[in-house]
Amino acid sequence: MSERASAREAEEDKEKGPIEIELNIVLVEPRIPQNTGNIARTCALTGARLHIVKPMGFEIDDRQLKRAGLDYWHLLDITYYENLDEFFEKNCNGSFYYYTTKAPNTYCEAVYDDCAYLLFGREDKGLPEDLLHKNKDRCVRIPMLDNEAARSLNLSNSVAIGAYEVLRQWGFPKLKNKGNLTQYDWN
Repeated sequence: MSERASAREAEEDKEKGPIEIELNIVLVEPRIPQNTGNIARTCALTGARLHIVKPMGFEIDDRQLKRAGLDYWHLLDITYYENLDEFFEKNCNGSFYYYTTKAPNTYCEAVYDDCAYLLFGREDKGLPEDLLHKNKDRCVRIPMLDNEAARSLNLSNSVAIGAYEVLRQWGFPKLKNKGNLTQYDWN
């Protein structure tokens, strides 16, 4: 491609404005309130939208949920759905990535589109296998030891790993990338 063509494309991109990116975390039938609270906190601090597909194994005012992250609830963009059909009806624009221990590819091999939905299943069952079977190319796994005694990572850890891989690929947009000491100056 010529420099002139590249410059023209850059100008066209400026006219369109910045590309709008959106990270969406989808919990399908979460069972453990502490996990959902921790995931809510991750979403609040990364700017990710949280989607919860019912039924849940707890009430939103659950004491354990409050301890784990309800104090961040006011910072969330959160939507609830009665079931997976309703979720897909209302969210047809974007790319879906299905996190599962059964996937043939790792989460690092995926290239995450500008509007990404990361779906995570129940702590005890994962995502429905018929959904996974229909979406083989979008199923991803987090590598771990093959150990029958420990079936998978904690759900909130898995969400954090997935979310930060997407954000890393996107260059950590809107996130604070540098910190300062409180008692010392780095210089």
